[in-house]
Amino acid sequence: MNGVTGRMGTNQHLLRSIVAIREQGGVPLAEGGVIFPEPVLVGRNAEKLRALCARTGIERMSTDLDEVLQDDFYEIYFDAQITGRRHAAVKKAIAAGKHVYCEKPTGTTTEEALDLYRLARAAGVKHGVVQDKLWLPGLLKLKRLMEADFFGEILSVRGDFGYWVFEGTSIPAQRPSWNYRKEDDGGIMVDMLCHWRYVLDNLFGKVQSVFCLGATHIGERVDEKGKPYRATADDAAYAIFELEGGVVAQFNSSWVTRVRRDDLLTIQVDGSRGSAVAGLRECHVQHYGNTPKPVWNPDVPQPIDFYADWSRVPEQETYQNAFKVQWELFLRHVVEDLPFPNDLLEGAKGVQLAELGLKSWEERCMLKVEPLKA
Repeated sequence: MNGVTGRMGTNQHLLRSIVAIREQGGVPLAEGGVIFPEPVLVGRNAEKLRALCARTGIERMSTDLDEVLQDDFYEIYFDAQITGRRHAAVKKAIAAGKHVYCEKPTGTTTEEALDLYRLARAAGVKHGVVQDKLWLPGLLKLKRLMEADFFGEILSVRGDFGYWVFEGTSIPAQRPSWNYRKEDDGGIMVDMLCHWRYVLDNLFGKVQSVFCLGATHIGERVDEKGKPYRATADDAAYAIFELEGGVVAQFNSSWVTRVRRDDLLTIQVDGSRGSAVAGLRECHVQHYGNTPKPVWNPDVPQPIDFYADWSRVPEQETYQNAFKVQWELFLRHVVEDLPFPNDLLEGAKGVQLAELGLKSWEERCMLKVEPLKA
């Protein structure tokens, strides 16, 4: 596990996934027995690695990736480093015959991401990319509504993601400073359009074209050492996607917005027979028969409570951490050869959409999303 000293690597992948799997006794196999992960923590900072080992009870750590890759005991390489280091490290792991599972984006360019897919396919190793939002309770509830044909014909999708990330002047920032430097592969478009690609492709229809406008609204921030730096990457992205079947999707992504909605991420789906709004965990619906009939009149106070006619979707399933669910699926993919569609080619599609978003911003035009030639 390389890069687990970072925020996502520590919290979601190590503590809430691998450690949780170990604490539950492993991943049950269909024919009996369990998969019990034995990780080695890899990184550049030995002190941070030792602290994580002490915290988790994991005994093995190393600051020498090359040495660990030569150890046949370890069958899977996982990468949660910053994006700029991913291609070289995953390429080494594939050459060493390891199965690979990594965070997104899987490269700084579409060609980098495709290169990893081609190398993994040629080497015959199993491979996957993190696409965690597909297992969020809120999105699973949306999926169940679609399976029950609740919406009728889906007309449009609207996503709103983000929160205020402090500049670091008086209140410390909640995100690392490299996120705001283009030269370090930062930027919200590169980060979030990879997510929106797999969410849209898997739930609502393949993305056919994209128009995106980015912005760097806050030009100066303060880094982890208290030193001011110039923000060179986009901190907000405003995108419109055309999906197959005529569905239109809009997604706003921002690290400079204050939240006045149900959750940090909300996705509204409007259909001919009903609508739904999903957050990370909750989902509310309004059927055609419950839809109010407002009349536009700004001269009088609004008589309709627009929240009153929505119903909360009940908890009908048991939900686990989305990262943990996908980790278990990947481990079973490696051991039992079960299908795992979220492979490095899917990861490359996310990078492709992010690149097209940046190009659309630069050229101020809508761009077609062509099929990748793998």
